[in-house]
Amino acid sequence: MNMQIQPQSGQPPCTPAPDAQRVLETAMEAGHILLENGAEIFRVKETMDRICHHFGVEARDFFVLSNGIFTTGGYGPADQYARVQHIPVKGTQLDKVVAVNQLSRDIEAGLWDDIEAVARRLGEIREMPGKAPWKQILASGVGSAAFCYLFGGRAADCAVALLAGLLLYGFVLRVGVRMSKMVGSICEGALVTLICILCYRLGFGYSMSCIIVGAIIPLVPGVPFTNGIRDIANGDYISGAVRLLDAILVFFCVALGVGMVFTVYHRLTGSVLL
Repeated sequence: MNMQIQPQSGQPPCTPAPDAQRVLETAMEAGHILLENGAEIFRVKETMDRICHHFGVEARDFFVLSNGIFTTGGYGPADQYARVQHIPVKGTQLDKVVAVNQLSRDIEAGLWDDIEAVARRLGEIREMPGKAPWKQILASGVGSAAFCYLFGGRAADCAVALLAGLLLYGFVLRVGVRMSKMVGSICEGALVTLICILCYRLGFGYSMSCIIVGAIIPLVPGVPFTNGIRDIANGDYISGAVRLLDAILVFFCVALGVGMVFTVYHRLTGSVLL
């Protein structure tokens, strides 16, 4: 949404200088890429400030939330530009965060003097592809096996956790992305627990607790939880609280899915898995 600040009555409407408007729009694009890919609030504001400062937009102000950016600025009081941009919660792609962060530092160092070139570079960063599905699935499996080992699992337990992690992320990429976050987290927690129980009942593995703990690690929203704490520590209480609440809801839903499968298993068999 674009909005011009109206002058006092009796004066002609003022139009933002094209250069100032272009600088602010480019800065917002940088902030947008950072925010939707898991960057902290202070990093978003710092990056936008660096871009505007380098290109001479001194009268500027940014208000950043976990899913929105409010920007005002210009070259002077009579030349102001304002914009509000909603940014839906997406995911985490830290390579884009690193690329935008490096670009802002290069701009501050004087390596970029053309705002249009900066805008084109931001467009390239936005189009950077994510990790291939097979890499995400493999990382999920290896991560599950590694954490199973760290929590005391044996080789057989790690093998089961590896299989569960592979199947889990295959489900996440194929089905889970089409569900709401809460329903998807419940289903994913239930699925990985069911896979672990079936393998354990077939004689694979020794410690059910180590297998399940390792296998659910890919579902843990570690980056949002950490960023929420960092935002609160930096004084961004609203955004930090929202991110923490979002992460806690995911924790709860995953635990609910695990608990549902254990409850059903106990009622059907009368046994308790440890």
